[in-house]
Amino acid sequence: MNIINIEHIAKIYEVGSEIVKALADVSLRIDKNEYVAIMGPSGSGKSTLMNILGCLDTPSRGIYNFEGFNVSEMDDNQLATIRNKKIGFVFQTFNLLPRSTALHNVELPLVYAGIAKAERLERAYKALENVGLSDRVEHKPNELSGGQRQRVAVARALVTNPSIILADEPTGNLDSKTGNDIMKLFQDLHEKGNTIILVTHEEEIALHANRIIRIRDGFVERDEIVKERTFLSGN
Repeated sequence: MNIINIEHIAKIYEVGSEIVKALADVSLRIDKNEYVAIMGPSGSGKSTLMNILGCLDTPSRGIYNFEGFNVSEMDDNQLATIRNKKIGFVFQTFNLLPRSTALHNVELPLVYAGIAKAERLERAYKALENVGLSDRVEHKPNELSGGQRQRVAVARALVTNPSIILADEPTGNLDSKTGNDIMKLFQDLHEKGNTIILVTHEEEIALHANRIIRIRDGFVERDEIVKERTFLSGN
């Protein structure tokens, strides 16, 4: 099933008297249960594309359909609803509340969604359990390692049962061993049926995905399947 369908998306900024084309003309489709890496050098447009995919920004022209809805024409409130209910974000810098426990950090999206407290706590605990942190629920970020903080961020992304997980350089602040552990976690999540879009500039990280979309100068330079999708039995 098609989740994302982008047709001739462009993003143009005016910087003083200069016109900057962050995205020139991008068309692509992403299906349910895909594991996609978006790659490109600095200035290629990959971050702009990520912001549009994540409904953090809107295109200057073109059409963006997310699960059949034309989000390119939505207002800020409608985009916020899509972000909160449909997209789980994982960032390079973790973006955790420093004075809150892992459990509270994970339940926060459910607070915004108006979910009752008992259900919030149950779902947040389950999400932490799914990333191997059931024994760290009461720990605050400064009491956790970098890898554990990123696992909390992944649990927070999962807690709303989103349509896609959008990960922006998720191993950028981690050492190579911890980064590999996080990429193994993403692989496990994909095998359980999650749709993952990974934004990275590292070839080694991108090769964990099944499909790599390479962006250069605001265009899709190459879109290739690098390995077949695999799923656990029953998914």
